[in-house]
Amino acid sequence: MILSSFFPFYQFLWTVYFVIMFLIGFWCIFMFFGYVIPIWLTSGLREYFGKTAPFDPEQVRRKTLIEQEGVEVVYSNPKGRGPFVHSHDSHGHH
Repeated sequence: MILSSFFPFYQFLWTVYFVIMFLIGFWCIFMFFGYVIPIWLTSGLREYFGKTAPFDPEQVRRKTLIEQEGVEVVYSNPKGRGPFVHSHDSHGHH
């Protein structure tokens, strides 16, 4: 069977792919110019003229487990005898 006999189906697939990518591209363009840039301009100008608090990256940084309030890390200091991977006792685990 010759590959060219599949041409109409391949043409259909590429047409569908092109239309989908066309719509996604226009959606990205409209979102960038219609939403992202206005957000940058308004929030940036508000911060520049002192209407909002200055940006603090510590507010958006993900806090580690130890830095969180009310978190007790139990596994950092295990008590008792157990099959801990890094224990130095003599009962033969790892």
